[in-house]
Amino acid sequence: MTFHPRENRGSRRQFLTLGALAAAAGTGVLAGCGRQREEAAPPSEQVALSRPDKPATLPLHSDVPAIKDGLAPEKGGTLKIFNYPEYISPDVIKAFGEEHGVTVEVTTFTTQDEAIAKLRTAGTAFDVYFPTPDIVGKLVAGKLLQPLNRSYLTNLGNAWPELQDPFYDKGSRYTVPYTAFTTGILYRADRVPTVPANGWDLIWDPAHKGQTYVLDDGREGLSLAMLKVGKTDLNTEDPAVIKAAGEELLKLNSTVNVKVSAGGYQLVAEGQATVHHAWSGDAVNAQSYLGEDVAADVLAYWFPTDRKGPVGTDTIAIPRSAEKPVLAHLFLNHMIDNDIALENFGFTGYQPALSVVTPEKMIADEFIAENLSSAIVSPAHYRDGLQELQLSPAGDRLWLDEWAKFKAGK
Repeated sequence: MTFHPRENRGSRRQFLTLGALAAAAGTGVLAGCGRQREEAAPPSEQVALSRPDKPATLPLHSDVPAIKDGLAPEKGGTLKIFNYPEYISPDVIKAFGEEHGVTVEVTTFTTQDEAIAKLRTAGTAFDVYFPTPDIVGKLVAGKLLQPLNRSYLTNLGNAWPELQDPFYDKGSRYTVPYTAFTTGILYRADRVPTVPANGWDLIWDPAHKGQTYVLDDGREGLSLAMLKVGKTDLNTEDPAVIKAAGEELLKLNSTVNVKVSAGGYQLVAEGQATVHHAWSGDAVNAQSYLGEDVAADVLAYWFPTDRKGPVGTDTIAIPRSAEKPVLAHLFLNHMIDNDIALENFGFTGYQPALSVVTPEKMIADEFIAENLSSAIVSPAHYRDGLQELQLSPAGDRLWLDEWAKFKAGK
């Protein structure tokens, strides 16, 4: 592999301050005093902030119906996919196109705010889109997605039970699961002899000065600082907690001369970084960046044994603008087929959120080295882990402002 599917995704949660998505959610954005301020959406258009303990059943709209049962897939032409760069296997795409006699075209975006702006552009149509769970409610409120007809999704039972009826989209009305990941610490085991009980402390360890990196993602970065001091509400909107997290991050500048990056998979493998705040998929991908004479056991991935760390999933949906909605349903079903999903995993390094994926199988099938089994995400991780979810516009500004202070202080 010579890519990283989540690279350039650091600002994916910044959409709430941008006019494109605000408009989609019925929120007006006015320029004032040199920065944006938001007007509250009418109560009828506001979207509840979904949480595991407060799941959301997303609304259906009479003017955005689901397709009917038993329709034949559209023939010929082009199936248009809208996704992050390098986040789907070309072979998987090719196989689907050949099976159904269509050309499959992938258009890419680097952030969700960019994607949403394009979805709202008149005359733009995509058949398949890859949104993150934290924005699905806003997309539905803006009528940018069409509801799914589950009669076409015969492979949905392959997904983790928790994701056949996810808290952010009860009944899977609009999405199917794509990949799952945790956020932990990727490090060089040959340079770090022992890991402290609180593994987050590795990032603040002066022994690794000049070779320590934090993910270039504001939510992930501030969450890291909160977890270090025992704060587990990663969706807090308490200004004092968010400010304290920012101050904790700022300590890294003097303590370890910290750098920010989304390239831990390469930096750690090649030895430029000793400790890198990272997604679990980074650990899987890092194996491909090791030199030919370097054993995979130089790599290690730490995630809390009690599973109280960040966990997340990405999803697949069908835009309202889809011109081939039946074929789009079949493509979603294709991506949650066990064999196809595992083939896709081999390309992206980010595991499918399907029950077929277990640490034992991944080691036996040589997807990962045994010492990296902690990078495989289980339903238990998803159940017990800490989700970074949609914030209110005011809360999102607090996080963005504190992260900006950290970046400016570097």
